[in-house]
Amino acid sequence: MLIEVYLLQYQTTITTNSVIIKKTAIVIGAGFSGLSTACFLAKAGWQVKVIEKQATAGGRARQLKEEGFTFDMGPSWYWMPDVFERFFNQFGKKVSDYYTLKRLDPSYQVIWKDDEMNIPANLDEIKNLFESIEKGSAAQLDKFLKEAAYKYNVGINKLVHKPSQSVAEFLDVDVLKGLLRLDILSNMKKHIAKYFTNPKLQQLLEFPVLFLGALPQNIPALYSLMNYADLVGGTWYPQDGMYSIVKAMHSLALELGVEFCFNEDVLKIYVQEGVAESVETRNIVTGKRKLETTGIVISSADYHHTETKLLEPMYQSYRKEYWDSRVLAPSCLLYYIGLNKKLKKAKHHTLFFDTDFGVHGKEIYDTKGFPSDPLFYVCTPSVTDENVAPDGCENLFFLIPISSGLTGDTETLRKKYFDQIIARFEERIGESITENIVYYKSYATSNFIEDYNSFKGNAYGLANTLKQTSILKPNCRSKKVANLFYAGQLTIPGPGVPPSLISGEVVAKLIDKLY
Repeated sequence: MLIEVYLLQYQTTITTNSVIIKKTAIVIGAGFSGLSTACFLAKAGWQVKVIEKQATAGGRARQLKEEGFTFDMGPSWYWMPDVFERFFNQFGKKVSDYYTLKRLDPSYQVIWKDDEMNIPANLDEIKNLFESIEKGSAAQLDKFLKEAAYKYNVGINKLVHKPSQSVAEFLDVDVLKGLLRLDILSNMKKHIAKYFTNPKLQQLLEFPVLFLGALPQNIPALYSLMNYADLVGGTWYPQDGMYSIVKAMHSLALELGVEFCFNEDVLKIYVQEGVAESVETRNIVTGKRKLETTGIVISSADYHHTETKLLEPMYQSYRKEYWDSRVLAPSCLLYYIGLNKKLKKAKHHTLFFDTDFGVHGKEIYDTKGFPSDPLFYVCTPSVTDENVAPDGCENLFFLIPISSGLTGDTETLRKKYFDQIIARFEERIGESITENIVYYKSYATSNFIEDYNSFKGNAYGLANTLKQTSILKPNCRSKKVANLFYAGQLTIPGPGVPPSLISGEVVAKLIDKLY
């Protein structure tokens, strides 16, 4: 009741007084969702200030430059180019105004114990590949992708743009008419098995949902839309790396008049009678503290951290038991590697499925221990982009999915896993790299916590399980503080770069509608 009264009072002040009150907003965090929120609010006439703990924008998508190598520290896959284009179009811009895209071909490589497969960019070639593995699978792929295309169009254009404040939002004619086709109550593993029997094809189609933070048997079949994004939408690379997107969004925000405060750690959100009035910050470099007053606060920082560390208990929307019951997407062991030579067989993206997929999955989600024989992923952007490594050198990024909440990720443990996956990598590419490593940096759960205040050290946010979808996610609007909102991977619509852009748009438009 207090929230509604406050909103009515605020709206009345703006619309009835002859004095125009400048609408002010503070956005906590300059990751993708924070940048998106800031841009949309600024476009709507808000005076926006973004407060960021790190020295640069980007959040988990920061950039690391060392010894001539340039690494994307977080996301490395560019899918759903239409989402990025749509974002910039809403400001009268195009992606090409800021960075150049190249479609990768092959899109990526998959390595199994007894085989390896390059996934072509051309859909007809993909169908031929499927048919060579399982007779009749080309026709099955057509059927599968037709359903996936429908889900993509409904999901990306309708479902994910809802602020999820009530079930009534989803009483959409197109959604209701196609409810069965959306496969919300089926799971991805069963859905894929209806079309394909070959285990390699099944794994190939199951892998994209790992970006959503859960095993295929726990992800609604709605998310076969990810297969459409993969096989039809394609895998792209922005020149100079994923950080090009960050620079573009930061540049756009500046054009729109957004103010940025870097190296500023938010210590507390001060709330008076259910209304956030100011934010206290501390400069990372000087230690100086200051108080920023505001009309609205949007936290695109870690939701759990904002609730439990920046707010008094009486203003927290969710109890400890709620957070402890959430299913988190994985964390990661990451390695940023520079080589003083070029590799002969490297691809831009390579997935190593050369160990048991099921065992590693159980170790992440069930037993929740460090993996015994992990799957891993390698990105070699220097295959595509000569600017990310010195002449004659190679830039490598290794990722091992691990369970969130693990402790003890010591450098000794990290090195043990690195040696393990490097041995497998060398065996499959047919050449040694150990003696050619001239730059090495590891990154894991403790770093996610230290740098991003990440809940249990997660890398991706909440898993998109059925019980954590849409209105069942943490709300993008505080239940206790009238003018506090949330964006990012722990709220709607979920993990991933495109969803983060959409998250910022949804919350900004909700705010502008309310005020």
